[in-house]
Amino acid sequence: MIENGLNAPIFSVSEISGHLKRVVEDSFAFVRVRGEISGFKRANSGHLYFRVKDDDAVLDGVCWRGTASRLGVEPEDGLEVIVTGRLTTYPGRSNYQIVVEAMEIAGEGALLKLLEERRKKLAAEGLFDPDYKQDIPLLPDVIGVVTSPTGAVIRDILHRLNDRFPRRVLVWPVLVQGDGAPEQIVEAIAGFNRLKPGGDIPRPDVLIVARGGGSLEDLWAFNEENVVRAASESAIPLISAVGHETDTTLIDFASDLRAPTPTAAAEMAVPVRTELLAQVGDDGSRLLRAMTRTVAEHKNNLTGLARGLPDLNSLVANQRQRLDDWGERLAGSLQSGIHRRHRCLAEVSGALTSPRTKIIYARERLANRSESLNRAAQRLTQAPRQQLEQTARLLDGLSYERVLDRGFALVTDAKGKAVTDAGDVSLGDDITIRMKGGNVGARVTGGGVPKPKKAKMPKKNNDAQGSLL
Repeated sequence: MIENGLNAPIFSVSEISGHLKRVVEDSFAFVRVRGEISGFKRANSGHLYFRVKDDDAVLDGVCWRGTASRLGVEPEDGLEVIVTGRLTTYPGRSNYQIVVEAMEIAGEGALLKLLEERRKKLAAEGLFDPDYKQDIPLLPDVIGVVTSPTGAVIRDILHRLNDRFPRRVLVWPVLVQGDGAPEQIVEAIAGFNRLKPGGDIPRPDVLIVARGGGSLEDLWAFNEENVVRAASESAIPLISAVGHETDTTLIDFASDLRAPTPTAAAEMAVPVRTELLAQVGDDGSRLLRAMTRTVAEHKNNLTGLARGLPDLNSLVANQRQRLDDWGERLAGSLQSGIHRRHRCLAEVSGALTSPRTKIIYARERLANRSESLNRAAQRLTQAPRQQLEQTARLLDGLSYERVLDRGFALVTDAKGKAVTDAGDVSLGDDITIRMKGGNVGARVTGGGVPKPKKAKMPKKNNDAQGSLL
């Protein structure tokens, strides 16, 4: 379509956005950008949104959820990184952005700064507190090792353990660097702690987390926060042996004991068997000599003390003769004592009154008093009884029933109320007449008070026309 004489096509906004998107994506399908992260945000969907900036420009960045879970770096504001991905456009805002596929920290200086900040943060939480560190057992039965199964580290540890004191070793193979290494190390420490004592797989008495030497980037997995927390929370004593003697990682601060090398960790885990046997033998010999010397000294002291004691036979002979003398005297004393107490008992029993006599005397007293009480009770109740009988006869004589017996009647109305006056009833009222022998029902037909007639209501005029007068 041509307008205004110009031979230029007209595009819609969507068409322009689509052309720009294809041009940008074709031209920058793979780029690496270095800059500082700012405005970092993790959406509820799991996608990451941020900006990568330097002194003069800003580039929007996005990392989709599936890629974010595989990043070896935890993004945060102020962190200098190198991001790898492709440029694209976002037509909804008419801007361009980089879709991040990988991320790494830019430079050792940035790593050291991040490491120091993380160390201060974890130290403030108490993860490095010496009071929480556990003692390493002197001679563990089972040793758990968390390391790579293919490196020289595991061979050095096993060789050193066999030289010093062979023990049972359980190896949990993990990655020791790169993507997924922190998660595998955390799972290994937690997995050893989940083992039950006495189970099919024995629970280790001590753990060794080991890795050979390398650069700061190579050892970075042991600086990750989740690895440090797992080491600090381990219920099994843990020895860290990461890198060479000069290498220091955050897991070294959180572990119960730090070894400068993996070989040194094996030396710290077990003693030298021959030295331990020699020490036990030497301690046994010294203990035997000390016991022999102590027994000899006590024997000499006992012999010396025994010489100062008197002859036991002479001491016992005198006491034996005295015992025989007292035995003879005791037999005679018992007989005389029994006779004397028999005489006292006879004298006392003669002065006592027989219980049967006391019971007969008490029974006679009880019978006399009972008879006296009966006579007194009769005297006290005779007069009130006579008075009560007189009162009962008087009340019976005054009763209205006696009046009915003489020919009189009692009249009550329908409500059962006594009628004492003729004016209390009206013509047609129902009454009850109570006489000797029973009740008789009746209706008033004469005398009494006539019932009032109901007033008649005036007849209503139904003439709807009305009257003019």
